Amino acid sequence: MATPFVMEALGAQPRDEFDCGVDALNRYLKSQAGQDIRRGVARCFVAIDAGSLAIAGYYTLSACHLLLDEIPSTLAKKLPHYPEVPAARLGRLAIDVRFQGRKLGASLLADAALRALRSEVAVVFLLADAKTEAAAAFYRHHGFAPDPQTPLRHFIPLATFAKAAGGG
Repeated sequence: MATPFVMEALGAQPRDEFDCGVDALNRYLKSQAGQDIRRGVARCFVAIDAGSLAIAGYYTLSACHLLLDEIPSTLAKKLPHYPEVPAARLGRLAIDVRFQGRKLGASLLADAALRALRSEVAVVFLLADAKTEAAAAFYRHHGFAPDPQTPLRHFIPLATFAKAAGGG
């Protein structure tokens, strides 16, 4: 049976042991995430392994927007014709190598979408900028559409998650 994970905001949890295999993502969690939180630039959420209390994975969320002409016409036709559409940016998503292969990425993605849906700020899309083609494939597997102009950028209507959660 898989060890359960507890999702919570990044606080004083020990970060030194975290290693996702990507130096930039490791450095961000260890050195930059706290500063971004204090400055109000992003929020960081972590999955804590219930057995070891280690950070098993993390993601960041921040506000952003998409230009209407960046959105495929099949999605844009359902939206008001404003020049910009509000979105939540999934800035980073990383899983410690000790916990990879347990579908934790999907759990973090779902948690991010639910937090964006519960926000008191209107958000239409969840946006993710993949750093690698493997990350892009992960987002496509979970229903994200690639941006035709920026292939590693992906987005999905938050309504997709609302329907899956029984909220719409």
